[in-house]
Amino acid sequence: MFDGLKDKLSGFREDVEESTEGEDEAAPDDEAAAESDETDASTDPVGEDSDAAAVETGSDEPTADGDSSSNDDEPSTFQRAKAFATGRIIIEEEDLEEPLWNLEMALLESDVEMSVAEQILDSVRESMLGESRKQVETTGELVESALHDALLDVIAVGQFDFEQRISEADKPVTIVFTGVNGVGKTTSIAKLSEWLADRGYSSVLANGDTYRAGANEQIREHADRLGRDLISHDQGGDPAAVIYDGVEYAEANDIDVVLGDTAGRLHTSDDLMAQLEKIDRVVDPDMTLFVDEAVAGQDAVNRAKEFDDAAAIDGAILTKADADSSGGAAISVAYVTGKPILFLGTGQGYDDITLFDPEDLVESLLDEE
Repeated sequence: MFDGLKDKLSGFREDVEESTEGEDEAAPDDEAAAESDETDASTDPVGEDSDAAAVETGSDEPTADGDSSSNDDEPSTFQRAKAFATGRIIIEEEDLEEPLWNLEMALLESDVEMSVAEQILDSVRESMLGESRKQVETTGELVESALHDALLDVIAVGQFDFEQRISEADKPVTIVFTGVNGVGKTTSIAKLSEWLADRGYSSVLANGDTYRAGANEQIREHADRLGRDLISHDQGGDPAAVIYDGVEYAEANDIDVVLGDTAGRLHTSDDLMAQLEKIDRVVDPDMTLFVDEAVAGQDAVNRAKEFDDAAAIDGAILTKADADSSGGAAISVAYVTGKPILFLGTGQGYDDITLFDPEDLVESLLDEE
């Protein structure tokens, strides 16, 4: 899963290691320069003070007209030599310029949304620039730490404990599912019903997709296979009324969770979006989850944002994550919408649904096995 993105992140690590090799090789000469400077300074008290000031301020000795001969944001030769003499090597802008460019292209090629890619790059740059790496450490370790924090910052936006929310909420908990046609929404409902059952929660399915011919038959097949009750009306009925009936049924039968399907729609489908608004008014669901395919990449990210703008989603489920090499949607959805990815669909079976863990995903992307 997400192997293509994993390879690209590994490529960034290798790029930075390669760009700093020349610095490692040149460091002994810098060390000698540092020793020479220190020797000169020991015989000249004034020189010692001025050199100390230069190291303290990060600049070279001022010129006669008062201008500094080096950029305050970049380590001076003397600083680099001193760093090496104490067992450290400083990461500079020139070490990161080309690797960061390559990383940006790699992220965009993996369907990571542009603002998300820029945030990752800024975070990595801020974390690494001017960092002094101990010689006993590897540059790869420094890169991995910077990437870990940058990725986690964008992936974990809005994250909450789904099971804890179910556990603590008044019952029945009502969850409505929305998204475009053909992305695995109804199957995801069946999978989540099984996931809840494995944790001791009962559920009822409510088919609010009264728009599509064959929708009742599709969800009924899942309900029969899983041994779940299904609330449904005839095609063309009121979706809000169906899900409301599901809530009343759950209350009367002491069922923990109502899982409400809705018709697949685009955010521009005014009549279907009006249905969602009515469901929200009539049922007041505890959560609205957006479902899309991980393999849709940038399209899934854009749709998640559009649906959140139109219907205020609480989280997302990405299906077909096992078939996605790019990983762009998994990286981007939470940051773009401010709402978390909660589950990944990883296969065809009812057990093939995984609770989304940002830390686990980041570790898997950076694992060099």
